Amino acid sequence: MPTPETLIKKSIKDYLRLSGWFTFSIMQGLGSYRGIADIYAIKNNNNIWIEVKAHGGRQSEHQNKFEHDIKQHGGHYILAYSAEDVERYIVENFNEKSLLNLS
Repeated sequence: MPTPETLIKKSIKDYLRLSGWFTFSIMQGLGSYRGIADIYAIKNNNNIWIEVKAHGGRQSEHQNKFEHDIKQHGGHYILAYSAEDVERYIVENFNEKSLLNLS
C-alpha cells in the first residue's frame, strides 16, 4: 500500500503534467546532493524544486540547506503538502491560470 507521501507525489506530478510541465522524481542515492528535493519541474524557462511531505511532515536539516541554496541562487522551491500547494505557488509566481479552481 502506498504511503500518504507517495500519493501526494503522484497527485502533484499528475497536476504538473496536465499543466504542461516536464517533471521527474529525484531519488536519493549514493552521490546525491543531500537534501535534494523530491520533484523537479520545468516549463517555459521556469523551474521549480518541490519537497513533498505528508500532513505534519517537516524538512530535515539537509532539506532546509538545499532550499536555502536553491533560493540563494535565484531558484524556485516549495515545501508542498498537496497538489493545491503547488498550483497556488505556480499561479502566484509564474502567472499561470488555475486548473484546480483555487480561490
